[in-house]
Amino acid sequence: MAKFVIKGARPLAGIHRAPGNKNAALPMLAATLLTEEPVTLTNLPLIADVLTMIEIIHALGAEVDLDKDNHRVTICAKHIRTTHLDRKLCGKVRGSILFAGPLLGRYGSVKLYPPGGDVIGRRRIDTHLFGLRKLGATIATQTSYRFKAAKGLTGQYMLLDEASVTATENIIMAAVLAKGTTTIYNTACEPHVQDLCRMLNAMGSQIKGIGTNLLTIDGVESLKGTLQRIGPDYIDAGSYLAAALVTGGEMTIEDVEASDFEVLINPFRRFGVKWTIDAKNKRLFVPANQKLKTTYDFGDAIPKIEDGPWPMFPSDLMSILIVLATQTRGTMLFFEKMFESRMYFVDHLVGMGARLVQCDPHRLVVTGPTTLHGTSVSSPDIRAGMALLIAALCAKGETHILNANSIDRGYETVESELRRLGADIQRVAD
Repeated sequence: MAKFVIKGARPLAGIHRAPGNKNAALPMLAATLLTEEPVTLTNLPLIADVLTMIEIIHALGAEVDLDKDNHRVTICAKHIRTTHLDRKLCGKVRGSILFAGPLLGRYGSVKLYPPGGDVIGRRRIDTHLFGLRKLGATIATQTSYRFKAAKGLTGQYMLLDEASVTATENIIMAAVLAKGTTTIYNTACEPHVQDLCRMLNAMGSQIKGIGTNLLTIDGVESLKGTLQRIGPDYIDAGSYLAAALVTGGEMTIEDVEASDFEVLINPFRRFGVKWTIDAKNKRLFVPANQKLKTTYDFGDAIPKIEDGPWPMFPSDLMSILIVLATQTRGTMLFFEKMFESRMYFVDHLVGMGARLVQCDPHRLVVTGPTTLHGTSVSSPDIRAGMALLIAALCAKGETHILNANSIDRGYETVESELRRLGADIQRVAD
């Protein structure tokens, strides 16, 4: 294990390029198993979760050509040796559940084990099981998950009980090779779900309604290979944006989609944040030394940041904005609706000097600005780890962040990028 050692109170400044979207890369990698032809993905984020997904694909028998220098991978799944996933690899990444749909759709069976990933609350798979059963799969769940569809899958109408991103992706990947038409209502419609659908259509599938919560999928007999670029990661961009804001630096973030930032404009504006986006050149500019001040609701009521399925504020940025609130004049209520353990990391912020009250597992109130001080903390998950890293960047003194490897699962070479932007950060053995 490793830890980060950060000497804070240094402004970040410069140009940061948003990498490929982690949450798009994982299902798109799984989707390469739907065809026997080569599939090439570009703008691949070289993060730990992506490398684990590639390791799983290789272990199944697919040919993998990973070009790290160019952030590119080509996968040919013509000859798969097994549809049984490795228990240890499943336990390393939440995205391992995404192999259920494509392997079931193409081969009619798959065995996998409970997926790993961040412990941010209950991560139910009931919607996955519901959708795959509706398509005709039989499922046995004990210490492993066994999916079978000996007679193939058949399209159906289904109303999902929650707009789960990974369940939507899994069901889509199973349905594209099913017989007949599948109609799915209450689907997730995040940018990364849209990316997956566009990739599948480029491979020959027939998905209608992309970007909405109602998808219609006409099954096809087979899919072909394709060359597909993974879209930019707006969560990564939002994280570096917040790092620039709390340290008072000027930053340009390249390769951003203006449409991805539509859902972020109002939440950030509540803190008085200003930025400009050049949609044509895909650049976002953040001016230096912004006066962060809370904009209150009508009647001077305390405003609220709450998350939810797209196009609501994304849960993955909740931890980041909590840190931003500690450096903003005013009071803000945060309502984390999706995961009951995501906010437990705030004890570390209190230890650094933040003024906040956690009302219950889902809500907390932050009053700022406060001067944060360096201390020793531990990263519990990807997003909380990045939030603590941002807090350390604006804190006085030296901060040690244990379990740095957890941040590697979602942010590529984060310490090198932060050093390039002006941070004093080192990775050392713990």
